[in-house]
Amino acid sequence: MRRLFFLFFALLISVAAWAHAYHASIMDVHYNAKKQQLEVALKVFTDDFEKALSTGQPAAISLEQSPKPQVTVLTTNLLRKSLAFGSKPGEALPMQFVGIQRENDAHWLYFTVKLAKPLTGIYLRNSLLQSTFPDQMNIVNVDAGGKKESALFRDGEESQKLSW
Repeated sequence: MRRLFFLFFALLISVAAWAHAYHASIMDVHYNAKKQQLEVALKVFTDDFEKALSTGQPAAISLEQSPKPQVTVLTTNLLRKSLAFGSKPGEALPMQFVGIQRENDAHWLYFTVKLAKPLTGIYLRNSLLQSTFPDQMNIVNVDAGGKKESALFRDGEESQKLSW
């Protein structure tokens, strides 16, 4: 009986150590004035992102094993639903998904946002994964016009203006 208890306790500890205790994403936004576009790299925990992509799907989605066209469509839809860049509040400029790259227990998602004119700031709505994880924090770092700025987006604080 003692051995069984010890085995159960060891299993419980290993599962707790394997799961991460917080939900966060990191987005790096680079303003390319020459191309008049934002170049975005977004880092998400793989298990969190797969859980969000799996919502409403008949089977669980795996970034590594599900068909790539399906992953691309679901990723693009989720990004468009939860992120909006605009030159004014409420605007959603078109995003162009570029690709996905794995890094340990996370994935980098790459996309661009075309701008109609040169800007000195952008409005961003970022509610990524907040409907899946209420404690989700989305950190955004902007590199534009020789300036760097960071912002934190969380439940109740999904929209901000980022200036450069």
